[in-house]
Amino acid sequence: MASDEDDNATRPTDVPAVPVGEAVVTAEMTTGPPPWLLRAFLLAAATVAGLFAGFWMLTRLQGLLTILLVSLFLAFAIEPAVNALARRGMKRGLATGLVFLVLAAVVFGFFWTLGSLLIDQVTTLVNNAPQYADQGIDWINSTFKTHLSGTDIEKYTSNWSKYLEGAAGNAWDIGTRTISVVFQSLGILLFTYYFAADGPRFRNAVCSLLPPRKQRHVLRAWDIAVEKTGGYIYSRGLLALASTLAHYVALRVLDVPSAFALALWVGVVSQFIPTVGTYLAGALPIIVALVHSPSDALWVLGFIVVYQQFENYVLQPRITATTLDMHPAVAFGAVLAGAALLGATGALLAIPVTATVQAFAGAYIRRYEVQTDVDHDAPLPPPPPKPHRKWARQLTIRFIGADRPKGE
Repeated sequence: MASDEDDNATRPTDVPAVPVGEAVVTAEMTTGPPPWLLRAFLLAAATVAGLFAGFWMLTRLQGLLTILLVSLFLAFAIEPAVNALARRGMKRGLATGLVFLVLAAVVFGFFWTLGSLLIDQVTTLVNNAPQYADQGIDWINSTFKTHLSGTDIEKYTSNWSKYLEGAAGNAWDIGTRTISVVFQSLGILLFTYYFAADGPRFRNAVCSLLPPRKQRHVLRAWDIAVEKTGGYIYSRGLLALASTLAHYVALRVLDVPSAFALALWVGVVSQFIPTVGTYLAGALPIIVALVHSPSDALWVLGFIVVYQQFENYVLQPRITATTLDMHPAVAFGAVLAGAALLGATGALLAIPVTATVQAFAGAYIRRYEVQTDVDHDAPLPPPPPKPHRKWARQLTIRFIGADRPKGE
């Protein structure tokens, strides 16, 4: 009797049998999600929020970033002149101010000359408007066999007053835009002065944030940017001077009015406005010569075409050989890309930026000689095996805190 009781005491308590599938589900419900899942979700949410915040800040600061970019490249353009004056013992601030004064005098003289040309031409046009209208009516009647008169022209142009009233209504918008452009120009001048006057200090401040190995690459890229941007500006200045002198002589020989102003317009616009500058520059002297004499307009057109060929094949390769070596197709594509990104500002900055990138890439990219005597039918050698890299997997393991598999 005692033995039966001892057997019942040592016998384990009966446990109801649970199927294997239900036991697994119960275990998963009790353990919960892994601890790294929450951290991964927070990382994804923080990344998305950071991207949205960065995009919002870029859209808000687009104007300021554009001003800084333009100022930086303008400082690159004048830095060779500032460095030359600084090597002669002049302080950088004073040297930068002197370069600014020279550039301001050149720009003021350019716009003053063009303003006098515009005033003269508008005055001539207004004074001779009735004569030009009668000549135009006579030409239309004789060419198209019509019977127009001055009253018909007045009837057709009577609606112009509505457009003038609409333009007057937008005067406030035009005024605010003008004030905005003035403030942006002042900001560009201010940042350009600081970038040029404190160029070495600013460069050292940027490089002090980098390790010594990367400082060498940043300084080299900086020097290339200064060299290429300054070379672009100075080569364009020489080409503009040559174009101005040549067109001035031609316009004086043809006795076209305002010859110097027109020649200066052609020289500056054709060189400093990419792609379309040549056509804009040549249109104005042709129109002025056409008003003066149709035969003179043909001679002016012929001279512009001939000079462009001479400049493209003789002058430009010699002047830009040591300053800016870029294929015309690359320059045209760069202008289109810059205009698509930043509008007119990007089109103006496209060529010096592309030249800087091209020179920097040429300094680090190795080129090989093309072998023309290779047997193309021969089988290619197998590629070398790529090393197995586990950095992505190890980074994920470190972040989520999961246990690293055995053997790694």
